[in-house]
Amino acid sequence: SNLRISGSFVEMLRRIVQLSRNQGAAVANAEAAAASLAPYRMISADGTLVPPTPDARPLVPGAGPLPVTFENPPGLYGSDTGVIAHNLLNAESSFAPLVRPQITVPVTTIQYAFDESHNLKGPLVAAALLLMVLDTLAVFWMGGLFSRRPRRAGTAAATTAALLIALGALVGHTDIARADDAKSGDAKPGDERAIEDISKTRIGYVQTGDRSVDSISQAGLEGLTRFLIEKTALEPGAPASVDISKDQLAFYPLIYWPIDPAAPMPSQAAIARVDAYMQQGGTVLFDTRDQFATGIGAEQASPATERLRDILGNLNVPALEPVPEDHVLTKSFYILPEFPGRFAGGPLWVAASLEASNTENRPVRTGDGVSPIMITANDFAGAWAVDENGDPLLPTVPSDPMQRIYALRAGVNIMMYMLTGNYKSDQVHVPVLLERLGQ
Repeated sequence: SNLRISGSFVEMLRRIVQLSRNQGAAVANAEAAAASLAPYRMISADGTLVPPTPDARPLVPGAGPLPVTFENPPGLYGSDTGVIAHNLLNAESSFAPLVRPQITVPVTTIQYAFDESHNLKGPLVAAALLLMVLDTLAVFWMGGLFSRRPRRAGTAAATTAALLIALGALVGHTDIARADDAKSGDAKPGDERAIEDISKTRIGYVQTGDRSVDSISQAGLEGLTRFLIEKTALEPGAPASVDISKDQLAFYPLIYWPIDPAAPMPSQAAIARVDAYMQQGGTVLFDTRDQFATGIGAEQASPATERLRDILGNLNVPALEPVPEDHVLTKSFYILPEFPGRFAGGPLWVAASLEASNTENRPVRTGDGVSPIMITANDFAGAWAVDENGDPLLPTVPSDPMQRIYALRAGVNIMMYMLTGNYKSDQVHVPVLLERLGQ
């Protein structure tokens, strides 16, 4: 038997020792032994649990509240099987300010320090400008402009005077950096949202109007954002919900669009704005989430695929193809042969490469720029979606723990492809570079 080399055997021995400990004393005085609780963990001065000190004594619970003493400090009393908290305060405790004692010894009263911040931008910029003036004077002096060449000396003096005037103006108005904040009348509706969108890289998702669909999109992009922060140097901001009919789309390198057949058909103006966004370098990831219904090329299409076809019919969509094995997407960060989501098996469609020929000895197909459109039926957001604790919200189909990891890696590759484009395709020049270096 391998029981003795398992963790269960150690746990069995530990429980046996606990049950057999002090059996003689327990039989002699059963009531005292049952009522006495040994110190288990004590609370230190900084509020952390630490092992009990030698001075701590067993706690004997009584009918009323037990006082905290030197021998019974606050903490946990008991054993691994169960503990009782011995608190410093109870529900009836109250705090009162200390009364200053009446003593004849001179005492100095000092109030608590408050956190006060000071804007040092003005003084620091003034100091930097002053150092620049001194450096300029030192250069003029070392070049002999003050003694040998009167004309250049006059030019140097004029330059120095201008710098000194600028320094005086800056010192006299150290709060000039805050002047823009005071002009609140110049702000326009939506400026705060725009500043928030451009301050960090954010992924957008299209609002469908269905709370369940939008919540999964939000949770999915939040899960992908967490994964990006953990695995890459990219630190995206929080995902943003996008109303394609009125929100600015240019702030987002990627917009995730879950196709909901029950949602209203977007207006022609909204589709025109999406078309302009795609033509100006943005990418829309359409997700029909119907891999186990019918695929994009099937004769009997699902309602989501039918809605996608209606939307694409009004867009300037290039020729599409499943991601080839030598596409940049397959190796922009992770090496991936496929792009699963909550469902597996469906291809990821991208714009067809313009350089499909002459692919011999080329490790990566470049393509002319980043694909403005991607289409999948694998429900990416459903695989990426996590709750506040980071636990998945939806199961994968089929139930494979690695499928969710591959789905997150697919999201990382897509984001890196959005931000770096065909950077990985430069690997085609590696053999030539190595040959020139003689390696």
